Amino acid sequence: MRVSRCACQSDFRRVSFTLTFTASYNRRAIKFLKKHPELKKQYLKTLQLLALNPFHPSLRLHALEGRLSELHSVSINLSYRISMEFIIEQHEIIPVNVGTHDDIYR
Repeated sequence: MRVSRCACQSDFRRVSFTLTFTASYNRRAIKFLKKHPELKKQYLKTLQLLALNPFHPSLRLHALEGRLSELHSVSINLSYRISMEFIIEQHEIIPVNVGTHDDIYR
Protein backbone atom coordinates (compact mmCIF):
# COMPACT_ATOMS: atom_id res chain seq x y z
CA MET A 1 0.00 0.00 0.00
CA ARG A 2 1.31 3.42 -0.92
CA VAL A 3 0.76 6.31 1.45
CA SER A 4 0.57 9.79 -0.02
CA ARG A 5 1.95 12.66 2.00
CA CYS A 6 0.02 15.82 2.61
CA ALA A 7 1.60 19.22 2.21
CA CYS A 8 2.66 20.10 5.73
CA GLN A 9 5.12 22.44 7.39
CA SER A 10 8.08 20.09 6.97
CA ASP A 11 7.57 20.09 3.17
CA PHE A 12 7.81 23.89 3.07
CA ARG A 13 10.96 24.04 5.18
CA ARG A 14 13.04 23.02 2.18
CA VAL A 15 11.92 25.94 0.03
CA SER A 16 12.83 29.54 0.67
CA PHE A 17 10.10 32.13 0.61
CA THR A 18 10.01 35.47 -1.18
CA LEU A 19 9.55 38.57 0.95
CA THR A 20 7.49 41.19 -0.89
CA PHE A 21 7.61 44.65 0.68
CA THR A 22 4.84 47.17 0.00
CA ALA A 23 5.37 50.92 0.11
CA SER A 24 3.15 51.21 3.20
CA TYR A 25 5.12 48.51 5.02
CA ASN A 26 8.43 50.18 4.10
CA ARG A 27 7.18 53.44 5.64
CA ARG A 28 6.16 51.61 8.82
CA ALA A 29 9.50 49.77 8.99
CA ILE A 30 11.51 52.98 8.54
CA LYS A 31 9.48 54.66 11.28
CA PHE A 32 9.90 51.61 13.53
CA LEU A 33 13.69 51.49 13.03
CA LYS A 34 14.07 55.24 13.63
CA LYS A 35 12.22 54.80 16.90
CA HIS A 36 14.13 51.61 17.83
CA PRO A 37 17.60 51.71 16.19
CA GLU A 38 18.88 49.18 18.74
CA LEU A 39 16.60 46.55 17.14
CA LYS A 40 17.92 46.90 13.57
CA LYS A 41 20.17 43.83 13.79
CA GLN A 42 17.40 41.67 15.32
CA TYR A 43 14.88 42.97 12.79
CA LEU A 44 17.12 42.12 9.82
CA LYS A 45 17.92 38.69 11.27
CA THR A 46 14.19 38.03 11.67
CA LEU A 47 13.56 38.90 8.01
CA GLN A 48 16.43 36.66 6.86
CA LEU A 49 15.18 33.73 8.91
CA LEU A 50 11.63 34.37 7.74
CA ALA A 51 12.71 34.00 4.11
CA LEU A 52 14.77 30.87 4.82
CA ASN A 53 12.39 29.08 7.18
CA PRO A 54 9.24 30.83 8.40
CA PHE A 55 8.51 27.81 10.60
CA HIS A 56 11.71 28.20 12.65
CA PRO A 57 10.73 27.93 16.34
CA SER A 58 12.45 31.19 17.32
CA LEU A 59 10.08 33.15 15.07
CA ARG A 60 7.01 31.85 16.91
CA LEU A 61 4.89 31.98 13.75
CA HIS A 62 1.17 31.99 14.49
CA ALA A 63 -2.09 32.88 12.80
CA LEU A 64 -3.93 35.92 14.09
CA GLU A 65 -7.58 35.93 15.11
CA GLY A 66 -10.57 38.21 14.81
CA ARG A 67 -10.45 41.02 12.28
CA LEU A 68 -6.80 40.13 11.50
CA SER A 69 -7.57 36.46 10.86
CA GLU A 70 -6.11 36.58 7.34
CA LEU A 71 -2.69 37.52 8.75
CA HIS A 72 0.11 35.75 10.61
CA SER A 73 2.68 37.12 13.03
CA VAL A 74 6.30 36.39 13.89
CA SER A 75 8.37 37.68 16.78
CA ILE A 76 11.41 39.92 16.49
CA ASN A 77 11.84 39.48 20.25
CA LEU A 78 9.46 39.12 23.17
CA SER A 79 8.16 42.69 22.80
CA TYR A 80 8.10 43.32 19.03
CA ARG A 81 6.44 41.54 16.13
CA ILE A 82 5.95 41.59 12.38
CA SER A 83 2.48 40.84 11.03
CA MET A 84 2.24 39.52 7.49
CA GLU A 85 0.28 37.82 4.78
CA PHE A 86 1.60 34.28 4.51
CA ILE A 87 0.85 32.79 1.08
CA ILE A 88 2.13 29.22 1.26
CA GLU A 89 1.12 28.08 -2.23
CA GLN A 90 3.21 30.81 -3.89
CA HIS A 91 5.99 30.77 -1.26
CA GLU A 92 5.43 34.45 -0.65
CA ILE A 93 5.43 36.51 2.53
CA ILE A 94 4.12 40.07 2.48
CA PRO A 95 4.95 41.98 5.68
CA VAL A 96 2.06 44.25 6.72
CA ASN A 97 3.09 45.89 9.98
CA VAL A 98 5.90 45.98 12.52
CA GLY A 99 5.77 47.09 16.13
CA THR A 100 4.75 46.14 19.64
CA HIS A 101 1.98 43.66 20.36
CA ASP A 102 -0.46 46.55 20.82
CA ASP A 103 0.68 48.28 17.60
CA ILE A 104 0.21 45.12 15.54
CA TYR A 105 -3.16 44.07 16.92
CA ARG A 106 -4.75 47.52 16.82
